[in-house]
Amino acid sequence: MLRLIDSTARLEPGGQLSPVGGVAVLLNARAKAVNDAVRRALSLVVPPEDLFLSRSHDEAAEIADRVVARRYRTVFTGGGDGTFVSWVNRILEASERRRARPPRFGVLALGTGNAVAEMVGATPRRHAEDLARFVSGEVQGSRRLDLVTCDGRRTPFAGVGVDAAVLNDYLWLKDRLAGTPLQGLGMGLTGYGLAAALRSAPRALLERRPSYCEIVNAGRPAWRLDAAGRRVGPAIAHGELLYAGPCMMAAASTVPYYGLGLKVFPWADKAGGMMQLRVASTIGVATLVLNLHRIWSGDFAHEGLLDFHADRVALRFERPMPLQVGGDAEGWRDEVTFGMAANPVEIVDFGTAAA
Repeated sequence: MLRLIDSTARLEPGGQLSPVGGVAVLLNARAKAVNDAVRRALSLVVPPEDLFLSRSHDEAAEIADRVVARRYRTVFTGGGDGTFVSWVNRILEASERRRARPPRFGVLALGTGNAVAEMVGATPRRHAEDLARFVSGEVQGSRRLDLVTCDGRRTPFAGVGVDAAVLNDYLWLKDRLAGTPLQGLGMGLTGYGLAAALRSAPRALLERRPSYCEIVNAGRPAWRLDAAGRRVGPAIAHGELLYAGPCMMAAASTVPYYGLGLKVFPWADKAGGMMQLRVASTIGVATLVLNLHRIWSGDFAHEGLLDFHADRVALRFERPMPLQVGGDAEGWRDEVTFGMAANPVEIVDFGTAAA
């Protein structure tokens, strides 16, 4: 859940952050969006020594340790949700090793999936302007962001099933069209739509049935939600079944969006310390296609769509299913656990969400 709080950054005369409130910017040098123009624009906002570019996993780990050792107050990540998740985990792990207070995080919308950026109002293609607004003191608010744990990683969202399958198909399509005259069709919203139409939907139609799944409450009491996000029925105790039956998708999140304005979790930020678990049992492909606009806006309701507030759940499938963590494909699993991370992180809030 996100809760608005005051920033603790301190500004010196002239609008420059003091050393205690220093700002670091972390980028993935291998990302296509991180080009020379982006690097030049950001280097005009922060000094070169505060702009870090990683080219490998080892280098990223070294950068995270250096950033924590320098005690930056705010660390911006440039990229999509996968980049944010990767840097947040590295920074938090380095902070735990050094027994240091984690920095506040910020997001620069440089990726395709920008669920966190949409939540805090970061502006696509205006990353340098957003950063400048923060450094100058124009943006001073921040929020606390709860995180989900999955496969040993902390993330705003994760899912098993059709959402991960569409992601895998999108990456497949983007790779196949890269370097061709049709490259643009394989990116962004168009790419997701084509991937779903050409691969995900036909595969769903050919499957005999969705995988059988059992979901057990592995934490404190959980609650079933109605179509308006209200709690209904008695609390679901530890060890009790939340759901058993066919499952097209089971996903958990503490933010409403999946990126590109897709509001998959409309009740994710309505209960502090709990995630929204959304289960799609059996919904026809034709129904999904005809209601795409309602799905995108978060207004879609269906008897096959079940929602819960919980803090830890264990899922078991009859056959391996595709998994995504923070928008990154993570292979296939027949068992997975979603839980709330022990501590939230603080994140810069730019204001009204762009979505």
